This record gives sequence, C-alpha cells and structure tokens, in this order.
Amino acid sequence: MLSKDDWLRLKRLGFSDQRLAEILNTTEKAVRTERTALGVTPVRKMVDTCAGMFPAVLPYYYSTYGEEDEPSPSDDRKAVLILGGGPNRIGQGLEFDYCCCHAAFTAKKLGYRTVMMNCNPETVSTDYDTSDVLYFEPLTLEDVLAVIAHENPIGVVLQFGGQTPLNLANALADEGVPILGTDVTAIALAEDRRLFGEMLQELDIRQSEGATATALEDALSAAERIGYPVLMRPSFVLGGAKMEIIFDSDDLKLYWDALLKYSRQADLTIDENRPILIDRFLEDAIEVDVDAVSDGKTVLVAAVMEHIEEAGIHSGDSACSLPPQSLTPQIIRQLESATKKIALKMNVVGLLNIQFAIKNNLVYVLEVNPRASRTIPFVSKTIGEPLASIAMRVMLGEKLSEIYAEKPFKSWQDIRHVAVKESVFPWSRFPGVDTRLGPEMKSTGEVMGIAETFGEAFAKGEQGTGVPVPIEGNVFISVKESDKPFVGELARELIKLGFNVITTRGTGAVLSSMGFEVETVSRIATGERPNILDRMIDGKVQWIINTPSGKNPHRDEVSIRTTANRLGIPLVTTIRGAKAFVEAIQFQRGTVGVNVKAIQDYL
Repeated sequence: MLSKDDWLRLKRLGFSDQRLAEILNTTEKAVRTERTALGVTPVRKMVDTCAGMFPAVLPYYYSTYGEEDEPSPSDDRKAVLILGGGPNRIGQGLEFDYCCCHAAFTAKKLGYRTVMMNCNPETVSTDYDTSDVLYFEPLTLEDVLAVIAHENPIGVVLQFGGQTPLNLANALADEGVPILGTDVTAIALAEDRRLFGEMLQELDIRQSEGATATALEDALSAAERIGYPVLMRPSFVLGGAKMEIIFDSDDLKLYWDALLKYSRQADLTIDENRPILIDRFLEDAIEVDVDAVSDGKTVLVAAVMEHIEEAGIHSGDSACSLPPQSLTPQIIRQLESATKKIALKMNVVGLLNIQFAIKNNLVYVLEVNPRASRTIPFVSKTIGEPLASIAMRVMLGEKLSEIYAEKPFKSWQDIRHVAVKESVFPWSRFPGVDTRLGPEMKSTGEVMGIAETFGEAFAKGEQGTGVPVPIEGNVFISVKESDKPFVGELARELIKLGFNVITTRGTGAVLSSMGFEVETVSRIATGERPNILDRMIDGKVQWIINTPSGKNPHRDEVSIRTTANRLGIPLVTTIRGAKAFVEAIQFQRGTVGVNVKAIQDYL
C-alpha cells in the first residue's frame, strides 16, 4: 500500500496511471481509485499566454500535480466536453479540427459552455478563443476523466476528432460518462467484425469477406481462407498507418514482423480489443465514400463521392468527385438505401461515413465509421450545408425535422455543379522517394476544384496542387497486365488530342495490335540506350502514365516514378486518373482561361 506522499511523488515524476498499473501488477482503475481516495488528483493551471508581462486571464489550462487549483470562471451554463483529434501526421488532422471547431461554435450558440480538450498546438480548436474553456491535455482516459471531474459536463463528444476519441468510448462508458450522439454500443458494433457482419447479413447488404487476427498463425489461416490478395491493417491507427496489400504468405510474415516492431515502438498491444483486420482486396474496383447525418429516426444522405483512383488507395490520398461521374442510378440507389439501413440499425445520432467498393456492378461495404470523416469539410462546402454543425445540434437533442422545418435539406442530388477533391503530396520535399500510392496515407493536404463540368473542376484541382496539366507533347505509357485491355481507349483519346505516345515494348505491342502508331523505348533493366530515363532527362517526355505492377514493382517503375518526381514531370499511376486528366486537357484545350467564380455563386 502506497502512502499519499508516495502517490504524489510518483505522479509528479510523470508516471501515468496506466504505467503504474503495469509496475504494480494491477489495473488502471485500481490505481486511479486508490490515489483519488487519498486526495491525489491533478490541479488546473492557466497557460501564461502573456509570458509573465501581464496577468493571464484566458481560460486556457493544463493539468499538473501542484498545490493550488485555478478554477475556470464561474458560469451557470451546462458544459459540453469536445475531444479533439490529438497529434497527427502533418496534413492529417485538419478535417477533424474543422469539425471540432464547428461543434464548439454551434454548442456555444445554443447556450452551452463549450470545453475543448486537445493536445495539438497546430490546430484552430486549440486557439484560446474557439471554445469557452480549453484544456491542452493528452487524450488518454486518465486525463479525460480529470477534465470531466473539473468541468462536470452533461456529456462528451467523441465524433469529431477521428479515431483517437472513439478509442476511448468503451472505457469512458464503463466509468459512467455520458456519450453524446451515437451510443457506445453502435461504436463497438462498427469495430466488431463478427457482430458487424451479422448485422449486414440481417440487412441483406453485401460485405467484402474479412477476419481479425491477434497472432501470425491466425492471420495466415484467415488469409488462406479468404484468398490472396488481402488488405491488412491495425484497428488502432489513423491515416492507414501500416495498412498494406498482402499478396502471399511470405509477404504476410514480413508484414507481421514489421507490425510487431511498430506496435512496440508505439507502445500498443495487439489483442482482442485491438486486433489486426484482414479483408479480401477487391482489385480494380471503384471506391465510393458516402457521408450522412442521422438523428436516430431520419437519415439524410449528404453526399455520394466517387474516387478517381481504384479501391486500395487510401481515401485521404485519392481524388474524388461529387457528384459521381460513372455510377449508374441503380448503383446510387443501392448506396443510399444501404446507408440509411445501416444508420437506422445502428441508431446513429450524428455523422456517419461508409466506404463502399463496386466491382462487377455489385456493391460491397468496406468500412463504416460512426463519426466525422475527412470529407466533411469538402462536402459541406460543395452542397452548402454545415454538416458538423447540424450533427452537433442533433447530438444535443434536436430532430432533423425541426432543423429543416422551414427549408429543405440540400443534398448532393440538388447541386448543379461538380466539385473535385484532390490531394497534395510532399514529393518535392523528398527527392528519390517512390510516389506510388497505396492503402497507407501519404498526402499532407488537399485542395478543392469546383466548376460546371468535371473536366474544369479536375483541372482547377490539379492547378491548386501545383501539378501542371499537360496539353501537348509526348506521353509515356506503361501499364500493368490487368490495365492493358483499357489502354487502347486511353491512347485513342490522347492521340486525338495531339499527343505522341511513347511506350515500353509490352504496352507498345498491345497498342500496335490495335492499329496505333507508337514509339517504343527499352526498359532500363535491359541496359539498352536510349531508355525512358534518357528521354525524360532530355526533356522529351511531358507526361507519364505508369500503373504499378503488384507486389514487387519492377525496378524500372520505381526509377521512372522517382525521376519524374525529381524533374517535375506529371505522373499518373492509375487508368482512371489518366482518364480524368484527359477530361481536364479537353477542357483546357477548349477555353482561353479558367472560369473564376466565388463558391457562393455555385450555391
């Protein structure tokens, strides 16, 4: 049994309850119960935003195990605690920060005292004037409970900070903390593969076959049963970190070793609560994001977004179009119907994001997130509806029928323009890096292009990222085997636009058999000169279409992509992306300039 002085000394040395529980061979809850019973609890201290020159009066706090508590200003309003996204990779927290800010602004307008808890200094949610009270604290159970003890909120908002706050849902519920919005059981349902699969089966909604594993043997067995290739990822990370497409058992073993090393470095445990997720990878499928808001009785589908890249590329890296460009009305009806069924079955109150894949005209559910998605700011700007604010109102008890009693909800079906979300990548900062996209997020930002047509919107998006849209010259095309049936149509459009086509021998043979005149160059590995790198260095290639070839990209492909990055030559790694570029080129060929309008003019 530790004394009060022992507990106080340990806490002042920086030991967390979780670490002390490990050392003392007990539970975190037992540690918290014992120390709080002895009166060892953190006090609040105000951040000195004036550097000691003037008295600090802003309600901006941190916790410490000191002597004196500095209470926040007295206020009779009911408090609402909003949890932010915490630290993220550069460019991966902005969308969640947007949602947290709008939640705080909305709750404040409704008469609540807004308490923001976040520990990322590069966010607007941690500006001292965004909320009524700000706690710059880690998003751990111990620290969240300490803030709750200080502020006594009517409930905690987990939906707007991404996966980090959701990871605390069960633990907070076990402590009796009210969760505003979607119930914790629905959050758990979305993350439990067995229960979620049973729900989809009951709703007659198709799902890509999947499994979970906590040991290598289980993972190998599951992958063998599902069939390679499979998509594997941890269930406890953001941004698709350590998510990979696995093509065989050797690949899986290497991945598992890397995953164990990563989990040790991140101080994370792979167990039943945090398993590794394994899904059948649907090659050459179209991926679709759907965002919706629900009050538990009514579901409003805000947007159906079609990814320009195929499924398998992280949604944060894939460009997407709103409205979709190639989906049939029948597929769209299925997507909206499935979204509403899932939202009502899970009793979602607030925001919902579902990722679908479409292969051979069949709709598959890939993932359901009962929270804000990265696309909420993009969708809100495109359709003119403040989705995060609407969700916050719903979470605080309003009904959608009340919110839209005087004016109808404006969904994506009501807009007459096209918006394209395009990702910004840091390639120019990392010469020599392979620019191939995959399931792990690599982008550090995004831009939005909006116009009357898809071609113009895409052109604006590319312009915003700093990637030039080539309108003349030579285009180099080298595609993987599965893309060769589609390369003819692409070449026909490019030649019609006046481009000269350069290819490798394999792609060239396919195009020559279709009657196209193309120039072929040697692969780098053959040692013959001139090769494609020589042409690029000599300035004779203005655009590259190079689709990756599976598990082990040929050395040529990596060299081509890294050289293109170094020389600033536009490079596209998917057929669908190349087709989007063609539409952008067709627009630029037919106009003397970009049509500039304010976003309000479209709405």
